[in-house]
Amino acid sequence: MADSVLSLNKLDVGFPGMTVVRDLNLDVADGAFVSLLGPSGSGKSSVLRTIAGLLPALGGRVLLEGQDITALPPERCNVGIVFQNYALFPTMSAFENIAFALRVAKKSKAEVERRVGEVAEMAGISDQLDKKPANMSGGQQQRVAIARALVTGSRVLLFDEPLSNLDAKVRAAMRKEIKRLQSELGFTAIFVTHDQEDALTMSDLIVVLNHGKIEQIGDGRTLYRKPATPFICEFIGVSNELAPPLAARLLGYDVKGRSFLRHEDVLLGAVAGVPARVNHVEFLGAHSRVDLEVEGHALSAMLIGDQLPEPGSTVSLGIRPGAAHVFQEVTG
Repeated sequence: MADSVLSLNKLDVGFPGMTVVRDLNLDVADGAFVSLLGPSGSGKSSVLRTIAGLLPALGGRVLLEGQDITALPPERCNVGIVFQNYALFPTMSAFENIAFALRVAKKSKAEVERRVGEVAEMAGISDQLDKKPANMSGGQQQRVAIARALVTGSRVLLFDEPLSNLDAKVRAAMRKEIKRLQSELGFTAIFVTHDQEDALTMSDLIVVLNHGKIEQIGDGRTLYRKPATPFICEFIGVSNELAPPLAARLLGYDVKGRSFLRHEDVLLGAVAGVPARVNHVEFLGAHSRVDLEVEGHALSAMLIGDQLPEPGSTVSLGIRPGAAHVFQEVTG
């Protein structure tokens, strides 16, 4: 792609004698926010480390603005990294944390002060430069970590699960903070996460990895509403896998393969629907999950509001038209 700032071409990632990700192809547009999403062991962090030059590529190429950086050492790859827990030096001030890479590169005192001052102003932390991390909020530490990654001139920042150890409320606030900084500062972000909510809420593009290969690439809405594989159905959001007899009953035709139905696409109180027994109702705050038994098969529905069926009662069940995701068995 002509407007790609970062390209991975037939990239093989892993360790001597063990390939973790094979033949990875990806073009990242300038200014995009791209998440690498997948379960533990899918290879996403290994891909990030290979882009950064921390892990040698087993094959293929990494191109940054058209230049091949595959074999360059980390200090010459010109990509910044924001690690989990930010990895700030606790005994250094914010200024010294940001300036660290410039000092290692033996930049002059005047240039260090100028560049740290510029990036601190862009990140909105000019008034925090004398503080140590322990005296800063989580959001301020996040800004220092991003400023440190940008100060050497990097246009691409790599985020290695920076939100993984945060509680839900702080995590949501940090997601907004990272997106706001990305919008304000204009950097390209590659964000590694195993959490689908991080990916769905932050990303322009999501790359879902599983067992070392790409399952699907797309925006969050596409992945959720048009999953390309059964794995995506099960990994993104919450779905029922329909047993073949139940699929035939609900869809009106025999399914030779696998079929899925999201909880919110199961409709209760349908006219001329299929009888279903309510086994359990679980209140989850914004919505409730209703576990059902339909002709001997388990099925779950999501309901919003306080009008909930009683366990042991019978309800009439239908499905939202066109909502089922069917993966027909390929024969021949």
